[in-house]
Amino acid sequence: MTIKIKHQDLCLPISPMFAMHLAELISDHKAASAVTVNFRDPNYSAERGCFHPVEVRLEKEANAEHGEQWRICYITDFSYVGAGYMAELTKELDFDFDNGIFQHLMRATPLEQAREIHPIWEQNFLAYSLGIKAYQVEVTTE
Repeated sequence: MTIKIKHQDLCLPISPMFAMHLAELISDHKAASAVTVNFRDPNYSAERGCFHPVEVRLEKEANAEHGEQWRICYITDFSYVGAGYMAELTKELDFDFDNGIFQHLMRATPLEQAREIHPIWEQNFLAYSLGIKAYQVEVTTE
């Protein structure tokens, strides 16, 4: 059975490539009801920078029309704020599909307002994840 990620008809454009990437990563976890996928660059730090950690949450849902598929609950991009011992890892971008909210550095707006930034973020993320393989990936199931 092929993993289906619901990516069409969402308030933000999710590319088929992004959906396929997630489907490949969770393909060994078909029995789970929910998964959290963490992308981590082991070199990322407040001092050195590098590639931001990213977390994606997906939950399985049954749909009479489309059968079993996975929906994206949220996509969160983290970054360090502050310097030295005061640096704190916080949400920089949060695309919360479940609640319809987009957060950018603590400012919340309707998710639809992320229509311009999301495709740019997604294109960069795919280049880092698939192109240069910057991340170590961990999948946690429920």
